Amino acid sequence: MATSARRDPDDPQREIRLIEEDDGWWSAIDEQTGVASQGETRRAALDNLDEAVELTEQARNEDTPAPESDAPWFDT
Repeated sequence: MATSARRDPDDPQREIRLIEEDDGWWSAIDEQTGVASQGETRRAALDNLDEAVELTEQARNEDTPAPESDAPWFDT
């Protein structure tokens, strides 16, 4: 397991955990947001994490309700 701190201009104290999994893939976890991602390489895991964090922050900033499900198993 490795820990890496990457510089983000918006949050210079961003802490990221990198974990090499048993299958050789890498997991990356942003400690502040709780968002995680993975990739075949360390770089891919970090790039995927950056994208996931950005999309998560965009979704959290939008003030729209979740769409209603049309799946029959959610009918009560």
